[in-house]
Amino acid sequence: MSALIALDDAALAALVKECGQPAFRAKQLREYALKGVPVEKMSSLPKPMREKLVADGVASLAVSVVQKRTSAVDGTTKFLFALEDGNVVEGVLMRYEYGSSVCVSTQVGCAMGCKFCASTLDGKIRDLTAAEMLSEVIAAAAEGAVNHVVLMGSGEPLDNYDQTVEFIRRLCVDLGLSRRHIALSTCGLCEAMDRLSREQYAPVLTVSLHAPDDELRKRIMPIALRYSVKQVVAAAKRYFEATSRRVIFEYSLIDGFNDTIECAKKLAAQLKGFPCHVNLIRLNPVKERGLAGSDKTAVKTFSDALTAMGVSNTVRRTLGADIDGACGQLRRKYLGGEP
Repeated sequence: MSALIALDDAALAALVKECGQPAFRAKQLREYALKGVPVEKMSSLPKPMREKLVADGVASLAVSVVQKRTSAVDGTTKFLFALEDGNVVEGVLMRYEYGSSVCVSTQVGCAMGCKFCASTLDGKIRDLTAAEMLSEVIAAAAEGAVNHVVLMGSGEPLDNYDQTVEFIRRLCVDLGLSRRHIALSTCGLCEAMDRLSREQYAPVLTVSLHAPDDELRKRIMPIALRYSVKQVVAAAKRYFEATSRRVIFEYSLIDGFNDTIECAKKLAAQLKGFPCHVNLIRLNPVKERGLAGSDKTAVKTFSDALTAMGVSNTVRRTLGADIDGACGQLRRKYLGGEP
């Protein structure tokens, strides 16, 4: 039996009928599922109905929390979610002064092969469904109200296009989240970026650039063999023109690789005249990768150089690094062991 969160209106109606209950119970099931209430705690349902649903293995959500770890430094909470087929993915609840943000995974693993990221170490296993992604958000929200959702966990969201778009629609329609509070991160799948710009619920777009030219980008991001930096920036500009939403470029600073003043000049040249924003990220360590993040002095120098050249930028605050929950650190494994 599928999780309640995965059932459409017709399937919920059929389930209620099978339980011998009146049609209005379907609405109750939907409301309970969207709050992540376990079936056995759905107090307004008749006890025989609850017992039957439990006996049939029905659950509210399509994921379950099997491990949870909270940072002693900043209060960030990382979740390990188990899927119904035995796979696992990670998600992160980040707490800010303005509210909480959930970082969700969109695939089990990732096929993009970026050289600085843990999520892609074992490749892509499968896509997540919209219901599984929505379940990540609802499960995390049990720890506190969620104001923002970012699609920046394991996986390339635009490589799982249809389910990702349905997930965003459900965030807006079912959970009432504004698309302005939803950010999707892509390594730069240009045709999919164009397609996303035409969607009704087009979110804020963030583009993982991480290098100012093709030569450097090809060394750390295989997608650069398919799309040039110029093509990716052009697609980002089209997205801005279509949606009127400012595009954010993510740039992880790697010690001695892409953090020089010359790189800053090249990046500024690529973005000249584009009202975008650059998030500078000090690369977070991934033990298998052997790459180090730039030191604080280099990060500040790079940021100051961009500012002097008229490029809007901020240095992103690192959250959850002590629990391997920071950008680029999410992976498909149990904490302290293999999947």
